Amino acid sequence: MNRIWREDGAALVEFALTSVVLFMTLFGLMAVCTALYSSVFVAEAAREASRYAIVRGSACTGFADCSITSAQLNTYVQNLHYPGINSANLSASASWAGGKAPGQIVVVTVTYNLPLAIPFWPKSGSTIHMGSTSQMAISQ
Repeated sequence: MNRIWREDGAALVEFALTSVVLFMTLFGLMAVCTALYSSVFVAEAAREASRYAIVRGSACTGFADCSITSAQLNTYVQNLHYPGINSANLSASASWAGGKAPGQIVVVTVTYNLPLAIPFWPKSGSTIHMGSTSQMAISQ
C-alpha cells in the first residue's frame, strides 16, 4: 500500500513538463527579438542607402561611383555587414522617377528574408519577408 503513494519521481516529471514550456517560451522570445532586430536593420539600411544615393546623382563630383545604379546600391547595402544579418538574404533596389538630377526623388526599397529557426515549431525553416522603403531628394 505504501508503494502506490510514493512520490519519488514526481519532481522529475513535473520538471520535464514545465521545462518544455519554459524553453519554448525562451526560444520564441529570442526569435521575436531577432525579428525585431532585423526589422530595425532593414529600416536603417533603407535610410542609409537613400543617403548614399542622394549624393551620387547626375551632378556628382568627387566620388568614384557617381551616377550610381541600382546594382551598385544593392552591393553597397549587402556590404553594410550588420552582425546577425545574412547578406545573401538581403537585397536593395532603387528607382529614380524624374532622373538623377538634383531635386529629383530617389526611392530605395530594401528587403530581407529572415530565416525562422525555432526549436519545436512546426514551421521552422521557413522565412519571414521584411521590407522597408525610403525616399529622399537628390542633392548633387
